[in-house]
Amino acid sequence: MLKLLSYPLTAIYYLCFFLTLVIFHPIQWICFNLFGYQAHKLSVDALQYCLMLCGYVLGTRFSCINAHDIPKDTPIIFVANHQSLHDIYPLTWYMRKHHPKFISKIELGKGIPSVSYNLRHGGAALIDRKNPRQSLPALMKFGEYIETNKRAAVIFPEGTRSKTGKPKPFQTKGLEVLFKKIPSAYVVPVSINNSWKMLKYGKYPMGLGNHVTFTIHKPLKVSTFANKEELINSIETTITNSIH
Repeated sequence: MLKLLSYPLTAIYYLCFFLTLVIFHPIQWICFNLFGYQAHKLSVDALQYCLMLCGYVLGTRFSCINAHDIPKDTPIIFVANHQSLHDIYPLTWYMRKHHPKFISKIELGKGIPSVSYNLRHGGAALIDRKNPRQSLPALMKFGEYIETNKRAAVIFPEGTRSKTGKPKPFQTKGLEVLFKKIPSAYVVPVSINNSWKMLKYGKYPMGLGNHVTFTIHKPLKVSTFANKEELINSIETTITNSIH
């Protein structure tokens, strides 16, 4: 019965989600081209919040559990597990004070209203996973941008989304590059739960009544770890231990 109900609700959800992206695309363009970075960021923050509101159609709730004081005005590296695209906009909203910037596959830089524009102009790294000659320099440049501007990098080291919520082993190359290029950063592990359930039937229909949670763990200073492998293992253990 619940799955049957999800068919019409999913159609309404996708309509709301798409219209939100379409409406905010020209808003982003105006903010970026007429008023600069800060105005553009505010428009992006508003976009993320409105996308979260769309989730009410599906009975989806989002919560952020954060018992730690994340340093401000310093580079941050958010490291999280990855369960679906519905990880991205809530995490951007909850961590908006730190100016989160994502590492994304290059294909997303074109064709998606609002999303592609923000990726191209908002400070994200667009990488071609099949081309190390492009991806490595892009990742290094991204790290330098985060270090210089004291923003926050967001990386999903699993590489691909977990369709069942079960965490996949970390791919360490991206983290190693960021640690090298953002030496003054704090690493903040993030455990994401239940966003995979929004797509448990596939893209259509979507799951109903899910509670997606983001658990923020204790920030770790990169420079205090001489052995970066030890740091990566610590981050991975912290994240996976809080995945239900």
